[in-house]
Formats: sequence, C-alpha cells, structure tokens
Amino acid sequence: MITLDTDILIEIFDRKSVIGDEVLRGILRSGERISTTAVNLHEILYGLHKYAKPSMDVLALPILDYTKRDASLSAELELGAERKGSPIRRADAMIAAIAINNRASLYTLDLKHFQPLRTFGLKLFP
Repeated sequence: MITLDTDILIEIFDRKSVIGDEVLRGILRSGERISTTAVNLHEILYGLHKYAKPSMDVLALPILDYTKRDASLSAELELGAERKGSPIRRADAMIAAIAINNRASLYTLDLKHFQPLRTFGLKLFP
C-alpha cells in the first residue's frame, strides 16, 4: 500500500502540474493500493478551503485513521528524531507513525522531513 503525503495530493489535484502527472503515472504503474492519512486529509482540506474552492475528490481516497497505537509511535518518533538532532514536525511524526503501523510506503516529495524517520522503520515510495 502507498500512503500519499499532502504535497503529493496537491500535485495530483493541480490539473496543470507536470509533477502531478508524473507522480500519478508512477502510482498507477506500481499497481499498489493507495490511501492517505487522516492527518493529510486535514492538511489538504484546510488548504483547499483557505486558498481554493474545495474539491471533494480527496474524500474518495481511502483514509487511514490516527489510532492510540499511532499516537504512541508518533511520540516516540518525534522524540527520537529530536534526540538525534533532526527534529521533525509533529504532523510528520503522526503521518509516519500511521504509515509504519499500516505497513504502507509513504509517497512524499518532502524527503528532508521524512528521511530521518527511515531509521525508525518508515518506508518511502518509490
């Protein structure tokens, strides 16, 4: 399963994005099931409401919820990254925890934020 980060969703929903077209082709070629997280859904809907007219296409995606298990892991990820000198945003720790606990690969263009979490078991796509 591939979990789509907010930046990937933005590119896909931007009908004029060359990057979005490439990303979508890569996802389709993979044959993997896709999803996003409840945290990403919040981020994308916030941006759509604030900067554009809301598109409900994103609501058609399967959503991975944020659970107690994810909360426990995301706290560990955030603290572990901080202790290693690579602090991360809380939302990124939450997204990573959901992906790890669902055995999904995270597809993101923001490798700088998520790369440090690979040592904690986060798989990145491709």
